[in-house]
Order: sequence, then structure tokens, then C-alpha cells
Amino acid sequence: MGQSHNHNNHHHHHSDLKGRNLFISILLNILITASQVVGGILSNSLSLLSDALHNFTDVLSLVISYIANLLSKRKASTNKTFGYKRAEIIAAFVNAATLIVVAVLLIKEAVKRFLHPHEIESDIVIWLSLLGIVANGLSVLLLKKDADKNINMRSAYLHLLTDMLASVAVLVGGLLMKFYKIYWVDSVLTFLIAVYLVYVGYDLLKRSTRMLMLFAPDHINIKEIVTAIHQIPSVNKLHHIHVWCLNDDELHLEAHLDLKEDIKVSEFDNILEKIEKILHDDFQINHVNIQPEYNKEDPKDYIVQD
Repeated sequence: MGQSHNHNNHHHHHSDLKGRNLFISILLNILITASQVVGGILSNSLSLLSDALHNFTDVLSLVISYIANLLSKRKASTNKTFGYKRAEIIAAFVNAATLIVVAVLLIKEAVKRFLHPHEIESDIVIWLSLLGIVANGLSVLLLKKDADKNINMRSAYLHLLTDMLASVAVLVGGLLMKFYKIYWVDSVLTFLIAVYLVYVGYDLLKRSTRMLMLFAPDHINIKEIVTAIHQIPSVNKLHHIHVWCLNDDELHLEAHLDLKEDIKVSEFDNILEKIEKILHDDFQINHVNIQPEYNKEDPKDYIVQD
């Protein structure tokens, strides 16, 4: 059985930076949350309290992401052959789910407050929303670089980005309440923040669920892979194919390869090298596991339920 593995030499360096940036973001969000809870109670502002609640979920999500980042660096063992590489996907799933749950709670409270508005101390709302914008903005900048490369970091980044946008909305609401006495805007902004949370949370939840279920990534077309591999001389049919993401860095393929001739192992190695190059260059698959066969009687379908 042929196997191929490609590794990133800078993985641990990036992982250390991710961990440091996450830790700084956790401290910033603890500061924001504590300030906004006190301020929300004193000012009677639902949007400020909703922002504080969102910030609290940020703290939890960042802690989960931080722990997942630490776990992902642990080495594999005889009873954990993949190590903890999928911990970051679980973290992303949990974070996405909490985003949606919080959003539903905020929508419920926003409707109740809209029907029964209260006078709000706008000065506290304004100053604390400014604090939220600055602190969350700094956290967003810290995590932005890794957000496109890692689903765990993206989940943390989205929490912080939406919270920064929420703080901007709260600031606008505070200014409207201060100068125009429009107190219902507090509930409307809370509702809009919550709707946006559902939107970003659902997309992340769907992506992390696909990875947990070992679905093939969207850019992978099994028929295109088969067509490409069948161009190699000596290959009869690629079948029993499985393609999945172990994490953001590792895309795996395992399959059976029916050969036209009963060849030597050294000859198969040459074929395997060609297969690995095609899969890596054209499909970004960096872990390949091929089982060679000749005249073996088994189903030759591309996809077989094992």
C-alpha cells in the first residue's frame, strides 16, 4: 500500500503565534465584557448588554480556540494516531453553534424591549461602545492573518469581527439616543446584530459540520480525479475512493487502484509518484494512500460503502 505525506516546516512557528494572539484577544475581551456588563446595567441599555453577552461568548469561544490550538500541537500516539489535529474543527463547530444560540436569545430580547422601551443613559453607551471598537478591532487585526488558513482561527475571528461591528452599531445608537432621544433604536440595533450573527454563524456551522462528517471539500470533483489518474499508463481503474479534510492543512485521499498488469513493487512506486504529483498539483491533496490490485474480484465503483 502506497502512502505519501507532505509537511509544513513552519507549522509550529505559526501555531505559537496563533496561540499568543488568541491569548491577547482573550484578555482584551474579558476587559470589554466586564466593562459592558456594568455599563449596561447602569445605563439600562439592552444593546450594550447584548454586546456584553456577545463578548462573553467571544471569551468562551476564544478559550475553546486557544485550548484547541494547544491540543493540535500534541504528537500522535499508538491510541491517538492522528493526535488532536481535529480539535480545532470541533472548536469551530462549538463556536458557530454558540453564535447562533446567542443570536436567537438577542432577537427574543430585542422584540420584548421594542414593545416596552426604556430610557437609556446614552453617555455610558457611547464610551463603552468606543472601548469595544478599539479592543475588538485590535483583536481582529491580530487574528486576521490566520483566519483564511485555519477554520478554528476563522471562528474566533468571526466572533471578534461581528462584535466590533456590533460595537459600531451600539455607538451609532448611543449617539441617536443622546441627541435625538430615539430610544427604540437600541432594540432595532440589537435585532440587526443578532440577524448578522445568524448569517455568519450558519456558514461556519455548515463548513465545520462538513469537515466533521468527512465530506469532500467543495473544490474536489471525484470524476475529475478519476479522469486524471486514468491517463497514467498501466492504470486500469481507480475505485473505492475517499477524500476528506483531517484539518485545514491536511487533505487526504485513499483509494484502490486496479492495474492492467501484474507488475513489481518498484514499478508501482513509479506509478504512485505520478499519482501523488497529479493529486498534489491539481487538487491540493497532500496525503495519499493507495491500495494496488490486479484482477481482484471486488466492486469497482468509484464510491463504495465500506
